[in-house]
Parts: sequence; structure tokens; C-alpha cells
Amino acid sequence: MAVKLRLRRMGKKKQPVYKLVAADSRSPRDGKFIESIGLYNPLTHPSTLEIKEDRALYWLGVGAQPTDTVKSLLRQKGIILKRELSRRGVSDEVMQAELEKWAKVREAKLMSASSKKRSKKEVVSQEKTNAKVENIEDGTAEVKGAASEENTAG
Repeated sequence: MAVKLRLRRMGKKKQPVYKLVAADSRSPRDGKFIESIGLYNPLTHPSTLEIKEDRALYWLGVGAQPTDTVKSLLRQKGIILKRELSRRGVSDEVMQAELEKWAKVREAKLMSASSKKRSKKEVVSQEKTNAKVENIEDGTAEVKGAASEENTAG
């Protein structure tokens, strides 16, 4: 029996919530599963991700294949890194140091990405404001409704 770690869709229409499950690869997406190992809600900001780390490591250890999406979610939580370090035979102290280092780098990346998004929005809004001011100063700004008043008068 080939076991896959995959997402099982739940929730209402247009409001998905996913369970991370270990399931037989032949069973349908929302069908029978062996064990539920987590929950993923993509609609919250930031998205909610709860995974039973020990169970995920167990299933990966016995050969379960994660889907691409589940693999990326496991990578976000650092479970893939932890598995790779344990496969290399790294001691617990070194493993903890590596995980802390990884967490700091990940947090820095997330902070820089969010600041880039914020700065892009600020730049765009500033450009729009500058364009409006320039149009008003040049006298090229159009007043809404002015053309329709001329048409009705003439």
C-alpha cells in the first residue's frame, strides 16, 4: 500500500480548510484516510498551519510520499530540515542550533518580503498623489461633470 501525505478539503463553499492526512494513494481526495496529522487554513492572514511534528516525521520515516503542497508546508514548519538532519546522524544539540539558525533566516526573509510589499504600496500611492498635484498645477486636471454641463447649455 502506497501512503501519501496530502490535503483533505473541508469547510464551506468558498471557505476551504484543509486537513493534512496520511492516506492510501488510491483513495479519493476527500475519502478514507489513515490518520490526520494537521490542519491548514489558507484564508487567515497569515495562514494557519498546525502539524503534529512527531507523526509527520513518523510517516515520512516509513516511506509516505508528501504531495508538492504538503512538502512546501512541511518545509515552512522546518520538518523537512529536521528530517534531513536526523538522517545525517547529527546530534540533538547541533540539530537545535541549525533549526534556530534556520528560523532566524526565515523570519528575516518574511520581514523583508512584507516590508517590500508595504514599500511598493507606499510608492504607488505617492506616485498617484504626485500625479494629481502636477495635473492641478498644470491646469490639465479635468473636472468631472464640466463637459456634460457644456453639452446641456449649448
